[in-house]
Amino acid sequence: MPGSTPATLNPTVAKVTQRIRERSAERRALYERRMADQHKRGVHRAELSCGNLAHGFAACSAQEKDSLKLMNSANLGIISSYNDMLSAHQPFETFPETIKAAARAMGSTAQFAGGVPAMCDGVTQGQPGMELSLFSRDVIAMATAVGLSHNMFDAALYLGVCDKIVPGLFIGAARFGHLPAMFVPAGPMPSGLPNKEKARIRQLYAEGKVGREELLQAESDSYHSPGTCTFYGTANSNQLMMEVMGLHLPGTSFVNPGTEMREALTRYATEQAIRNTEPGGEYRPFYKQIDERAIVNAVVGLLASGGSTNHTMHLIAMAAAAGITLNWDDFTDLSAVTPSLMKVYPNGQADINHFQAAGGMSYLFRELLGAGLLHGDIPTVFGTDLTAYTQEPFLEDGKVVWREGPENSLDEEVLRPVATPFAPTGGLTVMKGNLGRGVIKVSAVAEEHRVVEAPVKIFEDQNEMKAAFESGDLDRDVIVVVRFQGPKANGMPELHKLTPFLGVLQDRGFKVALVTDGRMSGASGKVPASIHMSPEALDGGPLAKLRDGDVVRLDANAGTLEAKVDAATWAERELAVANLDHYHVGLGRELFSGFRHLAMRGEEGAGSLGGFEADDLARQEGQIFQEDA
Repeated sequence: MPGSTPATLNPTVAKVTQRIRERSAERRALYERRMADQHKRGVHRAELSCGNLAHGFAACSAQEKDSLKLMNSANLGIISSYNDMLSAHQPFETFPETIKAAARAMGSTAQFAGGVPAMCDGVTQGQPGMELSLFSRDVIAMATAVGLSHNMFDAALYLGVCDKIVPGLFIGAARFGHLPAMFVPAGPMPSGLPNKEKARIRQLYAEGKVGREELLQAESDSYHSPGTCTFYGTANSNQLMMEVMGLHLPGTSFVNPGTEMREALTRYATEQAIRNTEPGGEYRPFYKQIDERAIVNAVVGLLASGGSTNHTMHLIAMAAAAGITLNWDDFTDLSAVTPSLMKVYPNGQADINHFQAAGGMSYLFRELLGAGLLHGDIPTVFGTDLTAYTQEPFLEDGKVVWREGPENSLDEEVLRPVATPFAPTGGLTVMKGNLGRGVIKVSAVAEEHRVVEAPVKIFEDQNEMKAAFESGDLDRDVIVVVRFQGPKANGMPELHKLTPFLGVLQDRGFKVALVTDGRMSGASGKVPASIHMSPEALDGGPLAKLRDGDVVRLDANAGTLEAKVDAATWAERELAVANLDHYHVGLGRELFSGFRHLAMRGEEGAGSLGGFEADDLARQEGQIFQEDA
């Protein structure tokens, strides 16, 4: 298929890719050996005993049993995040039947291998349930493994959209990397209440100028139908990253659910997944598709689009599952050469449907490939390299065909060319200083708000801030510090409950910022926020040394975060402690104590599953060292 011809690779992109390759060499080699060994042991039901196989197809139709007995046709495993409470996942209800029918038409089969949990950060925002959110990624990865562990499958289709779901599915897919993988999205809901109006109502409510009835109406008008929320948060960042890694079909990320095109793309994804299997004749396993080039592409796509800061953790955990060591310095170096090409809320007022209409993924690919910012030579589930992703899908007689997408943006207020970007850099910076390391997203922060030096006000629970705001205690220049919010402390919840209060203070003319070892994710807005601070306060992090009234300087331009405290005084300070018992019981939080104990630091991915091959190599080195001693 025709596609774009990429330019010479940008020197920084090439350097960072090589650095990751060298850093990951031993780990990646061990991962590849393990996947190749699994492939040799058998990637499908041919390795099962007759009793195993009989159990595996007992519920199938006679026709499906005949196909499964033959071993020369493909059997697809479906892993789905469907539930009918959450708008983004509700459309997946009908996908399994569509997939099974498409597989039968190809002389193959598909089975629903397993469901994974899908929780919504929008529902749990500011609530105890949010403390399970980040760890749900690890549960999803494990549930994916359980579903695929029956070894009945020649490939897997992963149905997921939102925040932790896609990273969890990716981690699971990576550990079953000997199987071809196809990620199948559901698409965003149609546009609702404009984002600017939604933000205005939220701030009015925070100030007590409108009531809950008006607030609920505004929220309902924003989130109003099946499909993903239309702002550019973690969910839509997930879709963009899957496509830029070649795990989606071209142009499939942002097609609305319930449309003829959406169903046609799901059918085609099924057909292509079958072609990608050994029985299908073109074996394309995940582990040969996803390498350091694909991971760098995901980072560049995230930066160019102003995507979610959650992925500064998720991508590290995802890369680790594929034997690749990614770190925050890689993000910073790539950000320095990646222009900002999208303005979608919270970085602008448009939503993801406006982005799609302006040229969408095909135009974004064309610009990034043309600037040498993406690895165009990576293999994809489409059966091509990435240069074919400058195409977009169209329907002809009910079938999907791909044609070249627009060469020019149809709305430069939403989507711009590399030659005239919204900003010359990706707007993501690592923050360093005597308070540890964190990340800040400044794509929605005005230049005049990017440097704040002010006394701190410390909270150890986000709910305490509302009372301080209402009492007027925060009506001043202030850096709000919310600590003991890391993965070991309470699962690292998002802290968007703070955003309206901080926004009001900024609008009143005060210099304000947020520093936390918690998260703010893809909806990070106009207030500068240094987040994911590592080490976290509970893990001996220097946030625990801060005291109310200490002056802190946050400089997002320079990437520095410093407590202006005499070095000798700072060194002598004891770490504050907090009673965290109330975080650990209720709404199932007691079930996650093991996750909290095992949690790694934010810069290591904040997961509880370990470092995979890196851990094994470290143990081997330790054993060798002990034997030498």
